[in-house]
Amino acid sequence: MYSELLIKNIKQEIEQLTVAGKIKTERLLASPQGPEVLINGRKVLMFASNNYLGLANHPALVAAVQETLPRYGYGLSSVRFICGTQTIHRQLEQRLAEFLGVDDAILYSSNYMANLGFFASIVNEPFGFGTYLDVIYSDELNHASIVDALKLVKRDNVLKRVYPHNDTVALEAMLEEDQAKELRHRIVATDGVFSMEGDTASLNELVRLANNYQACLFVDDAHGVGVLGSSGAGTPEALGLHGQVDVLSGTFGKALGGALGGYLAGRQEMIDFLRQKSRTYTFSNSLPPAMVMASLRVLDLLKAEPQLCSLVLAQAKYFKQRVQELGFKTLPGQHPIVPVVLGEAKLTQEMSRRLFEAGLYVVGLWFPVVPEGTARLRFQISAAHTREHLEQALKILESVGRELKVI
Repeated sequence: MYSELLIKNIKQEIEQLTVAGKIKTERLLASPQGPEVLINGRKVLMFASNNYLGLANHPALVAAVQETLPRYGYGLSSVRFICGTQTIHRQLEQRLAEFLGVDDAILYSSNYMANLGFFASIVNEPFGFGTYLDVIYSDELNHASIVDALKLVKRDNVLKRVYPHNDTVALEAMLEEDQAKELRHRIVATDGVFSMEGDTASLNELVRLANNYQACLFVDDAHGVGVLGSSGAGTPEALGLHGQVDVLSGTFGKALGGALGGYLAGRQEMIDFLRQKSRTYTFSNSLPPAMVMASLRVLDLLKAEPQLCSLVLAQAKYFKQRVQELGFKTLPGQHPIVPVVLGEAKLTQEMSRRLFEAGLYVVGLWFPVVPEGTARLRFQISAAHTREHLEQALKILESVGRELKVI
């Protein structure tokens, strides 16, 4: 039996969320992911998906899945080190490493698990000699998976320092301050593209600082890979730093097909160590063969059609400019993520609801997902959107914005 006190407390928490206008609503899609989706028997424009390249229902990926099932089966019923590694798992890791310009890569069930696995393995492991201190420097707007990963770091002699968003001057002051300490590891952790803002990390400065202070640079490029860079290899490639980041994490669940699976990529020694010590890798089932083969097909598509990246960026630039011309407040950044800042959670939730009723699916985000007072709608543009889709969305946004006196 559940504790009645527990249930009472849960009810009170839900009531508080409802009053504050912070209840998350799940809508049930009755169609594949695409620029338009079917919900409750009607089509609505989809502007809330991470499907940046429009590959989530691409015929080549559907065909890859269908071809894989008879040959490799549905699932492996095992973790990797027991009997869950097929030839295609290693092929994907090697292709991914080549794509990212690093030595090797290791697959995880998700990007979230990859991030948890990295920090817990590197920092909690007592390798090394003597008395030592580890320091992790984390951008204040890093993804929740990095925040949660740091919570799993339990050793007493680990210093966790948060620096202001993209403030490399403040970061350098922290690095300098810690110079005199007897350190084992210094790790600078950042998103490549910040998922709620749509802006990119100052990677050129971060690489310089990592080199100057002998720090390991960790970049979660979940929203950058497949979108930024001439070949889609992500934020480092876009900024002229291809292959120069120590550790990259990322996902196949956004631009790279939109299904499931994450990875860590970097130096051979690092990947070899993680295969032995990363618990979220060692004790999680292998990715299903069909997802692995479809992910290989995604890398083929990117190589054959690199123009998908430039297309979605051009679409996003046009959409953002038009949103600003209508009088809405956006944030700096050149990415398919286009935030429209409204400020209050209740207004954001109401506007999201009204937009949906008018045929436009875009979600509202509020504290604690974003800082208090910066609640926003997060539009996400896809290469699958046509100019007609963009114009329809802008028309609905303008109409609802005027109804609610936002513009």
